[in-house]
Amino acid sequence: MKVFDLAAAKQKAYRLLSLRPHSEKELKKKLREKGFPPEIVEEALEKLRDLKYLDDKSFAPRWARNLAVNKLWGNKKIILSLREKGIDGDLISVAVEKARQEMPEEEAIEALIKKKTARKKLNILEQKEKQKIFQSLLGRGFPAGLILRKLGEAKEGEFDDENG
Repeated sequence: MKVFDLAAAKQKAYRLLSLRPHSEKELKKKLREKGFPPEIVEEALEKLRDLKYLDDKSFAPRWARNLAVNKLWGNKKIILSLREKGIDGDLISVAVEKARQEMPEEEAIEALIKKKTARKKLNILEQKEKQKIFQSLLGRGFPAGLILRKLGEAKEGEFDDENG
């Protein structure tokens, strides 16, 4: 059996946090999976909280922004991701709202449609291609009604490439 101490647990947590931000639940789970006893994990997390390295209130908006702006995910998928990371409902709502101020869902859908149809005129896309785009956007967590509306607007030439 391995003997773990607080210093080793903190060291592992620092390494994990240096790779990317983590929620409390995530970090706790990873330390437990490494075999650290619960009391050592709790002590390490407490120290990280005191040092402001671990703070779900600041983690949630940054994570939501990353998913909304960089990955162009829809609200449903962002919310699911934050829930999986142990963020509570109120923080999730605030985080998604903040992220959407920078990149509304409609803009994200438009950008994705434009990207997926860059070399084609949308009004000559086959039904199969539109279904593929629809499924892709649905999988990213966007609402079906909004996708259909945006695909309909795109059909009218709104997203035609300036060069095309």
